[in-house]
Amino acid sequence: MIVVTGATGFIGSNLVAHLNSLGHSDIVIVDWLGNGEKWKNIAKHRFVDFVFPEDLAEFLEKSTDKIEAVFHLGAISSTTASDGDEIIEKNLQCSMKLWRWCTTHQVPLFYASSAATYGDGDLGFDDTADIATLRPLNLYGWSKHAFDRWAIAQAEKQEAPPRWAGFKFFNVYGPNEYHKGDMMSIVAKNHARVIAQEPIHLFKSHRPDFKDGEQLRDFVYVKDCCNVMAWFSEAKRANGIYNLGTGSARSFRDLILAVGAASGLDPDIQYVPMPENLRGKYQYFTQATMQKLKAAGYEARFFSLEEGVADYVRSYLGTSDKFA
Repeated sequence: MIVVTGATGFIGSNLVAHLNSLGHSDIVIVDWLGNGEKWKNIAKHRFVDFVFPEDLAEFLEKSTDKIEAVFHLGAISSTTASDGDEIIEKNLQCSMKLWRWCTTHQVPLFYASSAATYGDGDLGFDDTADIATLRPLNLYGWSKHAFDRWAIAQAEKQEAPPRWAGFKFFNVYGPNEYHKGDMMSIVAKNHARVIAQEPIHLFKSHRPDFKDGEQLRDFVYVKDCCNVMAWFSEAKRANGIYNLGTGSARSFRDLILAVGAASGLDPDIQYVPMPENLRGKYQYFTQATMQKLKAAGYEARFFSLEEGVADYVRSYLGTSDKFA
């Protein structure tokens, strides 16, 4: 069996769909559904069990000899989260417990880190550099950074799963992100407005070296993320922490123009002031260095921004069934 935590969430549900497409139906979903339409994220997928996170430890002990890999994608993913104790419990302690279990039982572990660990980007976005000097800008980013550092320290002591990798996801977009509210990509937030030909609001720049709407991000399509994760689980790769972006920074304006192009429309982009509370925590530039992943042997081509947005719009957002 393959255990996927956070399996009803955005990246997790897409990973379950991808694993299904590769012939895996022996998947254990670990998550909560809550209210709303989150259940639709997994409505089309095959799995053998559904476990609530609070019951995971008991489940693992009963199923030790059946589990072949763990994908740990469950976490509080809001960059505005402020409850430190809850972050410690759900993002840090839970990850440590899974690491220890996978180490004891020699089960491969693949987990979600984040590009938020890089902070303001002044130290670059190099996944081969020493991470000790990184200073994340928010509590969420710090929690991911703290676990990365802990995992590396454990591995250096030879106290690690037989195969493991952490993935520093950059700006991921794609189907099944609709439950995320303010944390949805601006593709999902603005597609309906583009179709309705309503004004699209992007932040003005508050730095002289960036024009309005020209703040840059490494936008990566969720299908590429799933391809990479599945590739790591298929065979032995070099253990470690890897960037998961495209290696190409693009502007928010480019992203909205791609939504318009995929919809056959010319968006009306307007620029609004950035909220004061975000200005000191805002990343104006992110771009993953991808040499480490390539050196590990990954050779598949990533979607370009225009290709990924077109697939998202035409296969999901612009259809009667937007779920993957």
